[in-house]
Amino acid sequence: MTGPDLSLFAGESGESGESGESGRGLSSPRGPAASPEPPLAPDAPLAARMRPRGLEQVRGQTHLLDEGKPLRRMLEGGRLQSCILWGPPGSGKTTLARLLAERADAHFVPFSAVTEGVPRVREILAEARVRRKATGRGTILFCDEIHRFNRAQQDAFLPHVEDGTIVLVGATTENPSFEVNRPLLSRAPVFILEPLDEDALAELLAEALADPERGLGDAGISADPAALAFLGRAADGDARRALGGLEGAARLVGPGGRITAEVAADALQHRFAIYDKGGEEHFNLVSALHKSVRGSDPDAALYWLSRMLRGGEDPGYLARRLIRMAVEDIGMADPAALPQAVAARDAFEMLGSPEGDLALAQAVVYLATAPKSNRVYRAWKEVGRAAAETASAPVPLHIRNAPTAPMKAWGYGAGYRYDPDEPEGVSAQDFLPDDLRGNRWYEPGPYGFERDIGKRLAWWDARRAEMRAGMQEASNEASQEVSQEEATGSDSAG
Repeated sequence: MTGPDLSLFAGESGESGESGESGRGLSSPRGPAASPEPPLAPDAPLAARMRPRGLEQVRGQTHLLDEGKPLRRMLEGGRLQSCILWGPPGSGKTTLARLLAERADAHFVPFSAVTEGVPRVREILAEARVRRKATGRGTILFCDEIHRFNRAQQDAFLPHVEDGTIVLVGATTENPSFEVNRPLLSRAPVFILEPLDEDALAELLAEALADPERGLGDAGISADPAALAFLGRAADGDARRALGGLEGAARLVGPGGRITAEVAADALQHRFAIYDKGGEEHFNLVSALHKSVRGSDPDAALYWLSRMLRGGEDPGYLARRLIRMAVEDIGMADPAALPQAVAARDAFEMLGSPEGDLALAQAVVYLATAPKSNRVYRAWKEVGRAAAETASAPVPLHIRNAPTAPMKAWGYGAGYRYDPDEPEGVSAQDFLPDDLRGNRWYEPGPYGFERDIGKRLAWWDARRAEMRAGMQEASNEASQEVSQEEATGSDSAG
C-alpha cells in the first residue's frame, strides 16, 4: 500500500486554504452528509431508530457516564476535546460522539475510514475552517474504524487537531495502544466502552417494544421475558445485534403477535462468536487458556479452548500452544505432559475437526491437572545468560574426545572416568568449565516427578562429596608419605 498524499492534509492549515478550494468543498455533493442528522425514515432499521437522543437514554457505560465521571463531565460541560472511543460493536461509540457534538453545539461530521479516504478528509477540513471563520462554530469529525487508517494518515490529523480546526473523535474496536499512533494518543485520551450487560439489553429491548414513535409500540407486539433474556444473551453485549434480533422476531410474528424464545432463536438463526483471530481478542483468549492451564483449572481451560475453536482459531496453532505449556509450565514435574501434547497435535492432524477437537480437549485437561513446574524454563533462561557471559570458556580436557593420537598426547580425554562403570554408577569428576564449577541452575521443584529427581540429585551429590573427600584424603596421605620419604632421604644424606 502506498502512503497518503500528506499535502492534502498538512497543506491546508494556512489562510490560503480558506479561499477557492474551501468554497468548492462546501458546495460539493458531499456537503449534506455533514449536516445535522436528518429524521429517520419509518422503515429505517430498529437499531437506528432507537439510537439514544440524550444521556438519559444511554444504557450501560456507567463507569464513563455516572455523575463526576470523565465523559459525563465532558458532555455536560460542553468542552470540545479530541478523544478515542474504544469498545466492541454496538456499545454506543457513535451515539456518544453525536451527544458530544450536540452538547458542544458543534457540527458533527461522520466519516468511515473503511469506505472513505483522504480526499473526503480534505473536504471536511476545508469546510471546518470556513465554518469556524464564518460562524465561530466548531466541527467534530467522527472517524469510525480509525484503526483502518495507516500511521502516516493518522499523523496527518495532528496539526488540525492541535490548531483547533477539528475535534477528532475516533472510534475503534481494536486496542488503541496497538493501532493508534502514540502522538495522537497523547492528544486524545482513550475512553473504554464495555459490552452492554444482559440486564441493560433486556431493558433496551423492552423499551423498543413499547415505544410507539421509534420502536414497535404501534404494532401491538408482545414478548415473553424468556425471549428478551435470550436475545440479550445472544447479542454478546451488542445493542445493534439485540435490536436486530428483536426486529427479525417481530417480522416473524407480525402485528399483534407474541415473541417466544423459540421465535427469537429462529430470528437470530446463529450466534457468532466474538473473536478476532488477528486482533487483541485473539491474544486475550490465548492468555486466558494458558493461565487457566497454569492455574490447574481444567473447566476454565476447556471453556477458553472451546471459545477459540468456535471462533475459528487454527487448531494447529492451539496444538502448538499446548506443547509450549507442557514444557514451560509443567516440565519435569510430569514428563508425560509433552508426549500428551504432541500426541494431541498428531491426533488432530489425523482426524481433523470435529473428531480431533476431543484430542485437544484431552490434552488441555491433562495439562491443567498435571503438577506444575517451571524449573526447567527458569534454568534454561539462567544458563543462557551464563553461556553468553562465558562464551569462550574452554571445555575441560578430561571430557574432550580424542579421536587422534596427537590429541591423546595433548591430554584430550586424560583422566576421564566412565560413570556407569564406577561404584554406584557415579564418578566425582566435574563437567563444567573451571570458572563455572559449582553452579546449579536446575533446582527440581517439590511436586510430581521432580520430587524423585530432587532425591536422585541429592543422592548423587552426596556420593560425589564422599568420593571427593576420599580422594582428597588419599591425596593428603600420599603427600605426607612423599614428605616423609624426602625427610628420611635428607637424614641419610646428612
